Order: sequence, then C-alpha cells, then structure tokens
Amino acid sequence: MKVLVRIACLSLMVLCLFVGSPAYASSPAATSRSAIDSEDFANENFAGESFQGAEFTEVNFRNADLSETDLRGAVFNSCQLQNADLHGANMTNGIAYLTKFTDADLSGAIFEEAILLRSTFDGANIDGADFSFAVLDGTQQKKLCAAATGVNPVTGIATADSLGC
Repeated sequence: MKVLVRIACLSLMVLCLFVGSPAYASSPAATSRSAIDSEDFANENFAGESFQGAEFTEVNFRNADLSETDLRGAVFNSCQLQNADLHGANMTNGIAYLTKFTDADLSGAIFEEAILLRSTFDGANIDGADFSFAVLDGTQQKKLCAAATGVNPVTGIATADSLGC
C-alpha cells in the first residue's frame, strides 16, 4: 500500500512540474526570476526566509544557514547543501534531485511528500525529521533508517516511522 501511495505521489508531483505556475523566491539574494542557477550562497544566512516554490539548479549552499526556512514546493537540482543548517526547515512537496545533504543539520525538518531521488544524506543529522510519504532511493532510505531518532516537533511523527523503518 505504501508503495502505491508513493508512486501516486511521485506521478502527481511529476505532472505538477509540467503544469505548474511560475514561482518567485523571496530572499535578500533572490532575483525576480523563478529559477536561480549556478549561484554561490556558501556561508550565507537565510534563516527564517521563504523560498516557497523556488527553483535552484547547481546552487552552492555549503555551510549556509537555512534554518526555519519555508522551502515548500522548492526544487533543488544538483545543489550542494553540505554542512548546511536546515534545522526546522519545511520542504513539504519539494524536490531534491542529485543534491548533496552530506553532514547537513536536518533536525526537525519536514520533508513530507518530497521527492528526494539520487540525493545523498551521508552524516546528516536527521533527529526529529519527518519524511512521511517522501520518495527516496532505497539505499538512502536504509542509511537514514540506521540513523533515525526523535520525533518531529511540528508534525509529531517519529523519524523512523516516517521513513518506514
């Protein structure tokens, strides 16, 4: 049943990519475009900002502070988020493809119904993160299950349960 729900969510999200309306990022570093490509935001502070629906391609967020950010519906394609702070960020319905979350702080973050294919999470802190109905590569899901601890403070869902461990 979970597999069917995940496939349905994936199909719906892929469909939305082709029929969605333009999105605009709202932050000090944002431009008026809906897509931000090949920018270097390493070590920048975006804590509490809204990037809802923004599209990032090959953007460097290494060591950036994205804590408590609104990333609902945001798209990260081939982005670098190593050592980034995403504590308490909300990436519900977002997409991260070929994105590196290596050693990132994802504690308390929400990834409900997110598509996280071909992304890596090695060494990431996922304490209290909620991955409910997220689509992950099997290898990454197993690695995340091995590190799953805590309960999300917003959704009340245990990290291990949200990953289907």
